[in-house]
Amino acid sequence: MKKLFTIVFVFLLFNTALFAQNVRNDSTILKILDEVVVRANKLPVSVKQYPGSISLVSKTTLSDMPKGIAINEALRLVPGVRIDNQHDGERVHVSIRGQGILVENGIRGIGVVLDGIPLNDPSGFVPDLYDVDWSNVQNIEVLRGPFANMYGESGAAGVIYITTKDGGNKPFEGYVSQTVGSNGFGKTSLQVGGKQTNMDYSLSFSTTCGLGNRYHQAFWGNVLYEKVNFYPSKNIKITQIVSHSDYFQQNPEGLSLQQVAENPEQANPDAVPFNEYQKTNRTTIGLIGRFTLNKHMDFRITSFLKPWKYKETSNRAAEYDNYTNPGVNFQYNFHFGNKNIKHFFAFGADFKWQNISTYKLQSAANPDRVESLSQLSVETDTLLANEIVGQKSLGAFALYQLTAGKFTLTGSLNYDKIHNQLTDLMVASDTSSTAKNFEQTTGRIGISYNITKSLTAFMDWSQGFIPPSTEELAANPVAYYGFNTHLIPSTSNSFELGLRGFAGKDLYFELTGFIMKTKNDFFRFKQSGRGNQEVFYGNAGNSNRKGVEAYFWYQIRKNLKLQAAYTYSDFEYTSATIDPVYTDQNYVLTTPPAPGQWLPNSPRHQLYAELDYSITKRFRVMVANEFQSKWAIYSDANAYAGKLDPTIYQNWQKGFTLFHAGVYYQCKIKGLNTEWSFYARNIFNREYMAFTEPDPDGNSYQPGPGREIFGGLKIKF
Repeated sequence: MKKLFTIVFVFLLFNTALFAQNVRNDSTILKILDEVVVRANKLPVSVKQYPGSISLVSKTTLSDMPKGIAINEALRLVPGVRIDNQHDGERVHVSIRGQGILVENGIRGIGVVLDGIPLNDPSGFVPDLYDVDWSNVQNIEVLRGPFANMYGESGAAGVIYITTKDGGNKPFEGYVSQTVGSNGFGKTSLQVGGKQTNMDYSLSFSTTCGLGNRYHQAFWGNVLYEKVNFYPSKNIKITQIVSHSDYFQQNPEGLSLQQVAENPEQANPDAVPFNEYQKTNRTTIGLIGRFTLNKHMDFRITSFLKPWKYKETSNRAAEYDNYTNPGVNFQYNFHFGNKNIKHFFAFGADFKWQNISTYKLQSAANPDRVESLSQLSVETDTLLANEIVGQKSLGAFALYQLTAGKFTLTGSLNYDKIHNQLTDLMVASDTSSTAKNFEQTTGRIGISYNITKSLTAFMDWSQGFIPPSTEELAANPVAYYGFNTHLIPSTSNSFELGLRGFAGKDLYFELTGFIMKTKNDFFRFKQSGRGNQEVFYGNAGNSNRKGVEAYFWYQIRKNLKLQAAYTYSDFEYTSATIDPVYTDQNYVLTTPPAPGQWLPNSPRHQLYAELDYSITKRFRVMVANEFQSKWAIYSDANAYAGKLDPTIYQNWQKGFTLFHAGVYYQCKIKGLNTEWSFYARNIFNREYMAFTEPDPDGNSYQPGPGREIFGGLKIKF
């Protein structure tokens, strides 16, 4: 890997002069590099000057999503990102550079921001992405690498910054769309918006449903999103946001090797009798104010409130959670300088709170249950858990940016302090309450240099910080109540080096190499005889992660375009934990990973490529290739070494190659602009594993769907 890393960058630097000689002075190219401002950076900086790896997902790429319901479609052409769509719906696992690969639910270590409002809770955990209607997204910025310096515990792996559509330039406009497809899929969307004096508005609603590719995998969801931008004066902008998401997802659970061989479309035998599912109902209210004080200073404040309810059923319990999640953040910016040298400073703070009231009732099976979308489940009157978790976090940050001609320097510091408090209402008062606190200071420094007007070299060093999530803390392996006091945060140091820009006017590329050293990575293990609680979390030890991320866009001919994203990952554990909690074989069923093991769910090679051919201005076709090499399933050292029953535990999952194709046509019907789409996914009906997880029982496999066909119609007005 070291040789590959060196060869790639020596080759690029050696050929920099050649690239520079071939660059043409194209106004469109320079506009893209100079005028596209990276919002997720918190300080205004153009793509040309940005000192780090970044992927910009445009409206054009988003319009080609076959279903438009999940982030795996939106980020298909982003290197360094791995997304496991485990239920053929909107429930996904997302990791960047291997951070977050072992989260059982939700997303950890990745900052996700929707129109300026963070989706992360005080511990940096994102429970889901149900609030995002991907058909209503204007663009996405993906910053790869640790950004704890700006986003605290939320940004240990990177940042996904999502911006939805504004109201447009007309007083009233919009569209209605309908998509239908395989496995009972359907999505209906309506979006309206417009611009009036001193304001613009946007309102969207979508409803989605599907049966999934496996039994007991059905889902449905409704998303309402409203955004209004007010401009009381040229120096003030106020954005008001209200959203509501209602989502239901059946859970077929993972399968064993034997069950996959019998019928990969079946559900785990527990899923139907216990009617296993997740149900989320959430409202978000947000208010963002941007104030320009003078030509050198501006101020921004964001506030939000998220009340929501969650229910999950399993073969153990029916869990009811009530959340209240308010937050506020502010940032003060000032800048000065001249045409040649400019200084930018920013100071700010983030405050988040969360209160979770949880109770669990013991589940009972109904062997005669007929499969349906019913949310009824058999729950006894046995109370298994009744607790309240309170969280609060404070993040304070300072940013600096220097621009001097072709050179840009950025530096930042962030201090985070997180308080977690659990009150167990089922035990005596003297043992009912436990607390766990985490704090960390992180930094980042980066530089970029514009070799030519359209070629930039960049380099940065950054730190990451991932505290345990609420779910991980509340699963205590040594008691039925309280927090897992053995868990400590995971931290990382990362260095990256890359090139970005145009070679000629027809080829845009970004190539990044990185090395990241992580301490106290997390892993999951299982303990027998704990009834409702069986899955627990620990610190596995340290790891080294090295990789190369490449993206290019090549205009082969005027009507023929190729895009590709490639990721090389070399992620290995370097040392194991010595905490006796994870090595006492009297009750622990999983051993920590050993040095030299691959990190689970981390294939060495990933590639996604699309070839787009415009036959006419209104008619085009697209073909795509998706490839992943083999990956390790388990973090258990015994499974990795082949010491467990091979009929249950096989550590290596073979990769897959899939082919997709789409046809898109635009025309006018009675004065209305229409867009027609036809998409075929997995054309050759390849059997493959969409997702695996290190389940101690061996139920690790989630088979992917076979050939799927989708058709859509959008009518603009």
